[in-house]
Amino acid sequence: MAMALARRSKNLYSCGVLRYSLSLTSFSRGFASAGSDENDVVVIGGGPGGYVAAIKAAQLGLKTTCIEKRGTLGGTCLNVGCIPSKALLHSSHMYHEAKHSFARHGVKFPSVEVDLPAMMGQKDKAVANLTRGIEGLFKKNKVNYVKGYGKFISPSEVSVDTVEGGNAVVKGKNIIIATGSDVKSLPGITIDEKRIVSSTGALALSEIPKKLVVVGAGYIGLEMGSVWARLGSEVTVVEFAPDIVPSMDGEIRKQFQRALEKQKMKFMLKTKVAGVDTSGDLVKLTLEPAAGGEQSTLEADVVLVSAGRSPFTAGLGLDKIGVETDKIGRILVNEKFSTNVSGVYAIGDVIPGPMLAHKAEEDGVACVEMIAGKAAHVDYDMVPGVVYTHPEVASVGKTEEQVKALGVEYCVGKFPLLANSRAKAIDDAEGLVKILAEKETDKILGVHIFGPNAGELIHEAVLALHYGASSEDIARTCHAHPTMSEALKEAAMATYDKPIHI
Repeated sequence: MAMALARRSKNLYSCGVLRYSLSLTSFSRGFASAGSDENDVVVIGGGPGGYVAAIKAAQLGLKTTCIEKRGTLGGTCLNVGCIPSKALLHSSHMYHEAKHSFARHGVKFPSVEVDLPAMMGQKDKAVANLTRGIEGLFKKNKVNYVKGYGKFISPSEVSVDTVEGGNAVVKGKNIIIATGSDVKSLPGITIDEKRIVSSTGALALSEIPKKLVVVGAGYIGLEMGSVWARLGSEVTVVEFAPDIVPSMDGEIRKQFQRALEKQKMKFMLKTKVAGVDTSGDLVKLTLEPAAGGEQSTLEADVVLVSAGRSPFTAGLGLDKIGVETDKIGRILVNEKFSTNVSGVYAIGDVIPGPMLAHKAEEDGVACVEMIAGKAAHVDYDMVPGVVYTHPEVASVGKTEEQVKALGVEYCVGKFPLLANSRAKAIDDAEGLVKILAEKETDKILGVHIFGPNAGELIHEAVLALHYGASSEDIARTCHAHPTMSEALKEAAMATYDKPIHI
């Protein structure tokens, strides 16, 4: 058995598992007033990076205050992003399965219909429970929580305009900027969250649009387009680039797009929006080829603008204290998340790296551990990415295109879910697992999974990459039968030798 499990010389930090308390029912508007006492750590922003950093700092014995302008914790992810979108993705998938798949399993209904208010209610309930759960964790760990908009008045002082209408000054020896990101706007398109919506508006539509146009074929646009397509919308995705999800492995991307097209989503690639007219009953988009050419029009009831996100640093007073940013507004930090201003740090979406909630959490833990004098490290090459459509797409490490660009000799192993017994048994066998490994050493370089539950299956691969495992290590690890995880084992067998079941 190949033993490629030598631990890294770097000290990896313990991620920890945060469990939300879902039984808490009532909370105060704030846990303590923001007095003049100096904190060891002040966190500006209560999203995944900020609240995790605050809890970890408190667990390390540091006096900690977290400032959040929204009035509820969890940031974009929990309030208007990851959590509500996954709630709607699951609800819409259940409806789609009931309408199109249940009969094949011998489960029949006279009719199936969508109760959109109930669906939205379930989503809102999940969000409310989780935000209250984080407040409970703050209380448990003695994190001071200040609700309001914070801005620097010095490198060690933050002025907070509170949600109650007052003002307070919060002092800290170390201040962490964790303000996340905001929707990236497009020239000539005004988002009103009614007919032209961001992801926030797309999560709260009051009725199912007959025609939905999604501008942008990234993770968020495809997920939200998938929700409304399942519920009956005619969905067209307009993308400036020649491919959907440009960061995705090319082979996986092609199969993914074909799967979405089978679900009746339409794609207009290499196309840009030249103009928008909202004067009529329908929104009229003027389109033209990305390289220039003849214009065309496309009408929609609702247009979702999903062209990415930008770091949110507006109004923080960064210029007042001299914090350096790059040309697109990201805060520049060193390997310890420290800015050029002593005592000021930044994590999550406001700094370079993938704009993902779990990346922000890792940043937060590592940052406060280093503030506390411990060793910590985050490797952005080992941050998994997931698209929560159905089938899902999940990946970690290098794509085949990236490996080729590096000039590394490599082997590829693939296994189709059509040959996986669990996938066939449940009649959900679209997809494959693909593994890339260095030819000489068999060290795994990247893993890409397209199929049901890919977002859960990927973490075996994440752990393997962290420990420098070979494909043979996974192949010779016993996997329970019948499970979809066996497809990963078989793909690993195909990488270093030969699979059994194809």
